[in-house]
Amino acid sequence: MLRQAINGTVAVGNASMDYAAFGRGRKHLVMIPGLGDGLTTVRGLALPLALMYRAYAKDYRVHIFSRPDPLEDGCTTRDMARDLHTAMARLGIGRADVLGISQGGMIAQHLAIDFPGSVNRLVLAVTLSRPNDVIRPVIGRWISMAQAGDYMALMTDTAEKSYSERRLRAYRPLYPILGRVGKPKDFHRFLVQARSCLCHDAHDALDRIACPTLVIGACEDKIVGVQASSELAERIPDSRLFLYERLGHAAYEEAGDFHARVLRFLTQA
Repeated sequence: MLRQAINGTVAVGNASMDYAAFGRGRKHLVMIPGLGDGLTTVRGLALPLALMYRAYAKDYRVHIFSRPDPLEDGCTTRDMARDLHTAMARLGIGRADVLGISQGGMIAQHLAIDFPGSVNRLVLAVTLSRPNDVIRPVIGRWISMAQAGDYMALMTDTAEKSYSERRLRAYRPLYPILGRVGKPKDFHRFLVQARSCLCHDAHDALDRIACPTLVIGACEDKIVGVQASSELAERIPDSRLFLYERLGHAAYEEAGDFHARVLRFLTQA
């Protein structure tokens, strides 16, 4: 598996998209990460990502895509879906199963709506179809922190909003280190992506998603809220909903069965 892990870049218009690929399966799985991509892309991370997501490597050739670089002001989640579709086509990925997490799930919605032939099965994790009263103040604070260049505050608040209290007890002593490691040269990409979350709206078009869809939410989600997951499942015709009762936005990291659950849905007959 590790020998098959590669770091790549694909041209999209006047920009380029970093991606990491691994796995030996015949089917394609496209993974779209969340807002953290605005702080650091997947460039050079093929090996650690292959280890992190090794559960998928037997069944799939996995591609994890970052957003384009440079990222233009005003770029929307729908624009990002279009760019992703272009990148997939240039890499010969005609049709894929798709896993979108958080903002990645917003992009995945538009991919399935605008390019239905490119998505076989869809997983939308801890995401929403339109801004709500939970996400607006959270993203607003993060935008203010990024504009002030306060990386420590941004990383700390993200952790506090994402993880369970049990995980936070282990992470809090590490905050001084986390606040120094990985700080971007500037916050432009993050700000563009954060603002796109606040104008994302696929709600009225969700009934155009024709592929089987699994919506995964978390009852303690302090970033998008649990109701957002229920709303997605209600609007997408061929969908099912699963909620983690005691976890928050980082359920995709904390839940020990998350990837097994996703894989079971994607590979079922």
